Amino acid sequence: MSAERHQHHTFRLLPWTGAEGKPSYVLGDGTGYVSRMADGIESVQLGMAGDLLDHAAELLADQSVTGPELHFLASRLSESLREVKAVAKSRGSRLNASGSVPDIDGPRHREPDIDIR
Repeated sequence: MSAERHQHHTFRLLPWTGAEGKPSYVLGDGTGYVSRMADGIESVQLGMAGDLLDHAAELLADQSVTGPELHFLASRLSESLREVKAVAKSRGSRLNASGSVPDIDGPRHREPDIDIR
């Protein structure tokens, strides 16, 4: 394998765990079968998170919602947030490895939020 080709290979955190719940990774250029499968699973996870947020808004608007229903909702939201966080970590790592992410250690400035209505 040439040095130039090797530079484009990165480790990718996969959206599933291995033995004993440990993180799983794949080394590649992002075009292989495992990477495509991971892309599909991440897409499903993100879509389900959106659906769950819609359901949460409906449920929270219902004044007759019960404690057990809210507990179930909170449990599913927690699971979904964990998955979305893993997707963000995986994608952020890949962006950082490709040099597409600006230096996050530099000065930080945030413009104030402005309500434009």
